[in-house]
Amino acid sequence: MTHSSLAHDTATGSPVRLQAVAAEGQPEVTPALEELYRGFEQELLVPLWTEIGDLMPAHPRSRAVPHLWRWQRLRELADRAGGLVPVGRGGERRAIALANPSLGGRPFATPTLWAAIQYLMPGEDAPEHRHTQHAFRFVVEGSGVWTVVGGDPVPMNRGDFLPQAGWNWHAHHNATSEPMAWIDGLDIPFQYVTEAQFFEFGRDEISDAERTTPERSRSERLWGHPGLRPLSAVPATPGSPLLSYKWEYTNAALRDQLLLEKEGFGGTVEPGHAAVRYSNPHDGSDVLPTLRAEFHRVARGAETAPVRETGSSVYQVFDGSGVVTVGDRSWTVTRGDLFVVPSWEPFSARSEAGASDSDEGALDLFRFSDAPVFEALKLDRTQKDA
Repeated sequence: MTHSSLAHDTATGSPVRLQAVAAEGQPEVTPALEELYRGFEQELLVPLWTEIGDLMPAHPRSRAVPHLWRWQRLRELADRAGGLVPVGRGGERRAIALANPSLGGRPFATPTLWAAIQYLMPGEDAPEHRHTQHAFRFVVEGSGVWTVVGGDPVPMNRGDFLPQAGWNWHAHHNATSEPMAWIDGLDIPFQYVTEAQFFEFGRDEISDAERTTPERSRSERLWGHPGLRPLSAVPATPGSPLLSYKWEYTNAALRDQLLLEKEGFGGTVEPGHAAVRYSNPHDGSDVLPTLRAEFHRVARGAETAPVRETGSSVYQVFDGSGVVTVGDRSWTVTRGDLFVVPSWEPFSARSEAGASDSDEGALDLFRFSDAPVFEALKLDRTQKDA
């Protein structure tokens, strides 16, 4: 039980308010204790014995709650925004963030993760800028947009994962006659709460040379060869030097894992559950210092064991259908739907995918999380529930 409050008190001028409560483990309520608490308030002091239940719970109690956003509805609203909201300076990006219902209306999917749908109309350019927040783009549908990172045009197509470490100049351009939507993931809430963020405007327009449409970016031509590291590589910088992880390679890896399992050679994390992690080809670490990205495939009829982890995750259904359970909430999900798994909430998925709603006959899930932060601080913990 919490016995203090940070609400400002006009009578004392102190934001700290303490209430003596008769409860087990608490001191006896006496005039002397009340006088002591008024002294604490005046000096902006809060005793641990009134706060330990909130500050040191038996297990994580996330401020976020499990929640689901339907892709069809997001896409409809983004399309309406495309006709009403400019993409140039001011709004800077036509990005619409997921707001977890328990985080007070802040544009945060979890206390550490930002997720948004971004929408670019035909022929539009999103102007150049850079920020310390680490970011990525993941494409659940469509093609025709190029993101230009440090002058390197990178194509964006369905299933592609495009990481971009902080403080890199970047812009986008749509070279087609169709609008395109994708999801952005960033560590904005983490950098916000740690007060570490910087932002800078770049050029209003990219050059003609950058507005090209190559099938492969320069980063892919140098770094996109499995198992091969260029000897010309400069010293490692934060984040992956590979700016696009193509769907064809992700899909092949997942397909092969399930085939190996079928042949009796293992290769999956559990029966019917194939998974890969996007990694930095320079050293095998996570693609971004604060964000981990993975792809999971659950074969039709398979169900994953419930897992709890410290730290939070955002999932997007890439393909197929099924039922996902987060804590005490369960949803039937289809292509594009996004949902949040808060810290220490158990998560499991059951695939109901078939030929009519899936290219591979499986439930495909893209996932990103704040795991690198928790691992770096030695706060990571995982538990499989029975």
